[in-house]
Amino acid sequence: MTVIVRETKETQVRVELTRGGGPAAADTGRPLLDHMMVTLCRYAGFGLTLGARGDLKHHLIEDVAIAFGEAIQELAQDPIARYGDRLVAMDDALVQVAVDLGGRPYYLGPLPSALYDHWMRSFSDHAGATLHLSVLRGHDRHHVVEAAFKALGLSLREALAPSDAVFSTKGAVKQEKR
Repeated sequence: MTVIVRETKETQVRVELTRGGGPAAADTGRPLLDHMMVTLCRYAGFGLTLGARGDLKHHLIEDVAIAFGEAIQELAQDPIARYGDRLVAMDDALVQVAVDLGGRPYYLGPLPSALYDHWMRSFSDHAGATLHLSVLRGHDRHHVVEAAFKALGLSLREALAPSDAVFSTKGAVKQEKR
């Protein structure tokens, strides 16, 4: 189990993340954020216990993304497949996510929600992940955001799969703790 605690003047966040499934529960006081985090973990195959409180919605969403990204960075220490890519259809939405957990943060979106686009960027920065997110179709913002979280979860499941080889022409990939 990986445990990340983030406390600032604005927020208090605790993430407990377990590989291999298990129950996923989130209590942030923000129902959509709770739903997205539980969905992401279910699709990634993680157990999750998330508790968070904060002064503003923006601060809370950002700090949950930071703590979750740090937890993913810790999970990416073992030899892993490193790359994941998924296309998810959900009602009117069609979203593709490609991820590289090679330690070089970069995010290219956007999502049609500034707050959840910021979640993706903050996650990418603190997971040390290259994250490309393409919204191919969709007019319902909730469906687009949820499809993106599902696609990210499936991509992380693939990228974090154990591997007996290091996928790098340099011969090593080392995630540095921020």
